[in-house]
Amino acid sequence: MWNDLVTYLQNNAFDILVQVRDHLTVSLIALLIACAIGVPIGYFASESAKGERIMTIPFEVLRVIPSLAILVLLIPVLGTGTAPAAVALTILAVPPVLLNTIAGFRQVPDFMTECGRGIGLSERQVLWKVRVPLALPMIFAGIRTALIEVIASATLAAKIGAGGLGEIIFTGLGLNRADLLIIGGALVAALSLGSGFLFDLVTGYVLRYKRAAG
Repeated sequence: MWNDLVTYLQNNAFDILVQVRDHLTVSLIALLIACAIGVPIGYFASESAKGERIMTIPFEVLRVIPSLAILVLLIPVLGTGTAPAAVALTILAVPPVLLNTIAGFRQVPDFMTECGRGIGLSERQVLWKVRVPLALPMIFAGIRTALIEVIASATLAAKIGAGGLGEIIFTGLGLNRADLLIIGGALVAALSLGSGFLFDLVTGYVLRYKRAAG
């Protein structure tokens, strides 16, 4: 087994790097789109309970549909490749970003916003200088969850020709080769953990004001 692992890695190092690149590319595209959708909608949904129900239910309904089923349904519309994979992964990534954004804005204490208004800040300034900074930790937590879920689920992209580490895993399943399953699974796990760690570093840097305030 060990010899098979080493031999495969030595003979396919370049292909593996390409698959890692493709895996990260489709994952990051989906995450960026999810943030562009989830954060603004989450902000507006946090303003009222009725708005939250209206804006979150469609994404929650879509989320219960298996990603593979969504990929198959998108093939007649978007064909194969990165586009349908990114759409399916975006649907998976939006809910944690959306829900955490709602929670983040709702947990901002009222007295903080009132203090901002009391010192003469406009509503826009209250939003960007008070509410957004205080909501960021929760928003970032949702983005981190979405990031890990997307990277772990992006293996399905290989099913429709979008590349990624799923190619190694599905080849291993087809050929009944445990070494390929181990390599593919280990690489996906490493990407998920590594991305989470890097995101934590970025979050710590962006939120350094909280440590300074503490």
